Amino acid sequence: MTFSPLIEELIDALRCLPGVGRKSAQRMALHLLERDRQGGTNLSQALQEALDRVGRCQSCRNHSESDTCSTCVNPRRDRHKLCIVETPADVLAIDQSTGYDGLYYVLMGHLSPLDGIGPEALGLPALFARLQESLGDDVVQEVIIATNPTVEGEATAHFIHEHIKSLANSAQISVSRIANGVPIGGELEYVDGGTLAHAFAGRKAW
Repeated sequence: MTFSPLIEELIDALRCLPGVGRKSAQRMALHLLERDRQGGTNLSQALQEALDRVGRCQSCRNHSESDTCSTCVNPRRDRHKLCIVETPADVLAIDQSTGYDGLYYVLMGHLSPLDGIGPEALGLPALFARLQESLGDDVVQEVIIATNPTVEGEATAHFIHEHIKSLANSAQISVSRIANGVPIGGELEYVDGGTLAHAFAGRKAW
């Protein structure tokens, strides 16, 4: 059986989602067309609005509808702590599973020279400048590197650590790395809350 061009286009569009293959996309498309056209309309409108309005926080690079996200402007956050993560999903995982009350810096990925992803793509020059120039109440005293314990994540963590050590004010910044409990090759987004909380509490100085 072959579908009309528009249905095929819808199926192909749904396959852009992670973990969605041809059969899953076909099932989703037919469900929307046969049983929930209003849901499809709501989905398309919400998606378009999010794509139009959601950008990045100028301070931490997380998703935000304003120039500065709600976490960065929250006065109850400890501005002396900065946790570096790979994705917005990692921010959510840490906030839900640990007692961390500091700020974040979201790389939106990890170093991958073969894929053309270098320090600039991850916003690392801006991060190092922020650490170098932080003053007064906003001075960063502890950097927690919480990249994923994958080969790429470890390489990214090492790169960040080496550059922080080279900063003029490096003596004023302690650098720690989450370690205990997180499996090698795992991703924070999928680690259970108890394990992540233990790993975060047991972070070690680097």
